[in-house]
Amino acid sequence: MTDTNTDAIVHQPPFPKNYADEFLVLDHGKGTEVWDKAGKRYLDFTGGIAVNALGHGRKDLALIARKQMEKLTHVSNLYTTQPALDLAQKLVGTGASAGSPFAAVHFGNSGTEANEAALKYARVYALRTKGEGHHKFMSFTGAFHGRTFGSLSLTFTEKYQKPYSPLVPGCEVAPYNDIKALTRLDRTFAAVLIEPLQGEGGLEKLSPGFARALQETCRRHDILIIADEIQAGYGRTGTFFSWQQLGLVPDIVTLAKPMAGGLPLSATLIPAKVNDLVHVGDHGTTFGGGPVTTAVANRVFDIITEPKFLETVTRRGKQFERLLKSLKKEFTFTEVKGMGLLRGLRLKHDPAKKTLIGDVIAACQARGLLVLRAGTDVLRFAPPLTVSKKELDEAVGILKAVLTETSAQF
Repeated sequence: MTDTNTDAIVHQPPFPKNYADEFLVLDHGKGTEVWDKAGKRYLDFTGGIAVNALGHGRKDLALIARKQMEKLTHVSNLYTTQPALDLAQKLVGTGASAGSPFAAVHFGNSGTEANEAALKYARVYALRTKGEGHHKFMSFTGAFHGRTFGSLSLTFTEKYQKPYSPLVPGCEVAPYNDIKALTRLDRTFAAVLIEPLQGEGGLEKLSPGFARALQETCRRHDILIIADEIQAGYGRTGTFFSWQQLGLVPDIVTLAKPMAGGLPLSATLIPAKVNDLVHVGDHGTTFGGGPVTTAVANRVFDIITEPKFLETVTRRGKQFERLLKSLKKEFTFTEVKGMGLLRGLRLKHDPAKKTLIGDVIAACQARGLLVLRAGTDVLRFAPPLTVSKKELDEAVGILKAVLTETSAQF
């Protein structure tokens, strides 16, 4: 096995201790490839945690950002600019073809802010239609919705929540895809927040029966459905929203990661029935929807929504799935998860043994492949949507070598 490039590792950087003790220092990238500061090449199948949907080193996006910065960099939410107006119109328009009409978009800077905004809009809607006492939220096991107090209150993972308790009251958790658990929902709930395809939680996806039952229950009690598409949306599964393939029609949708080609931007899409009840000052942002991020995001949107582009994503996703399933045939301890180009490989092992998924991730990095984890036992892959078939073959070849090397430990 190739040793980790120690010349490109920084130990104990001056970052808070909530991060790692050491970091690989990356220097530059092109497409799916990145190089560390010592010149070693890697295939980036993390995609900046599903952010770099169009890959690294995009000169077209850099030029757009530069031109806009030479005109206006920031105007606050007291004014607007043409790039923000154009992008908002495009995003609102995505709902009509997908079966969930939107009336407005709130721009923010990150996924957690998008979810925070969605929760606020849901409580505004519940208060002004049903009155006081109809403020509760439900999310599901395996969810990751962010780290602000509101979104964290609906991310029911002890290691994330425990240091910050008590969190926002009125938040409940139910088992993902458990139809019986939906009987707990009644008119006291303002909204249900759900990832149609989970990211951090192990790449579980909505079952058709659960999606149908959730839809019916929420409509009966006038509960808003918020679809968190921050990781799985924006074309990553081959359709603009992942819920288009899973039988769900949400009221509010949150987007973020890939929107601005690596720059911070998020969006919360709301329907007319919510927007009509919002008052001036109910929510706001200083940086969200700035002219530079939205100028770049317009180009990203136009590329990703090209039918041929999404057709290619679908084709690459199927190719990747077949390659991963070929590993499943060879290594009986694996299970393929996910959709499109958000994929996972579950590694089944005895918890009593010392081998952890982190060892596999480290071994992949040493061989020149950067991958993520999801949950405790899933390797997660979120390569740029521009990834080639050759790069998929190379990545799976590295995986095969690593799994062959470590299989005796599982």
